[in-house]
Amino acid sequence: MDRLQVAIQKARKKRESRQQETLTLSEEQRFIPTDSSHEAWLTLPEIEFSQKSFPHSRLMSYGGGPEATPYDMLRTKMLQQILTNGWRRVALTSPHSGCGKSTTAANLAFSLGRQDDLFTIVIDFDMRRIGLAQILKQSGRHSMADVILGDVPFEEHALRHGKNVIFGLNHTSARNPAEILQSRKTIEFLEQIEEQYKPDIVLFDTPPLLASDDSHGFLRNVDCALLLAAAEETSIDHIDVAERQLAELTSVMGIVLTKCRYISGAFGNEDGYYY
Repeated sequence: MDRLQVAIQKARKKRESRQQETLTLSEEQRFIPTDSSHEAWLTLPEIEFSQKSFPHSRLMSYGGGPEATPYDMLRTKMLQQILTNGWRRVALTSPHSGCGKSTTAANLAFSLGRQDDLFTIVIDFDMRRIGLAQILKQSGRHSMADVILGDVPFEEHALRHGKNVIFGLNHTSARNPAEILQSRKTIEFLEQIEEQYKPDIVLFDTPPLLASDDSHGFLRNVDCALLLAAAEETSIDHIDVAERQLAELTSVMGIVLTKCRYISGAFGNEDGYYY
């Protein structure tokens, strides 16, 4: 346990040092990629999508346009806070399951991917489920737990979308996700991929806060988190408890209300849609 605490403190100091360095950069400098630092991206296999299923999976942000506007607005607000505070690691979590974490993570990935000067890695750390892989209609044999434990190299497991988005998915569930996420191996894995791929943003789909302790040990390793709540499903009490727990672990970027229907021309769309 002492070695783990030392490793956590070391990772935290590195993250704080990185934040201070980022704050000294101008807005134009922060997200300029270099060819040498992103050559590794192009060696990864490209993800293949069946776009016919996207509307049923509520992946509205893939091609842009009016239906993607809510996610584009969330992306822009998120980027503003990231730039202001020098953040890189962003977690998505919720009080309970069914709040749209994985759907939001996928839509944010597509929205961020349409900004060519941003390099984003999206990792599914909700290891009890295969939520993000299921939404993206992907199949495979391994999970992020296998990668962290050293059974599978990340470059053999990861999938690339376009030139600037990488997905790390779960195709199987893990037996001991809480222990894995709180281990020193997870800290070392994050440091390794940040060193190798030099992402601007690392987006994590993390487990619900009130369902288990899976997220509690890991969230200290991120810079900030978005708390997602489902309209007409998540109670105010659940939001209050989850927000207090989240604030003890990392910076709370904000609360996002999902499954809320906009009608009569919201965001310029006369048909209305869910977010």
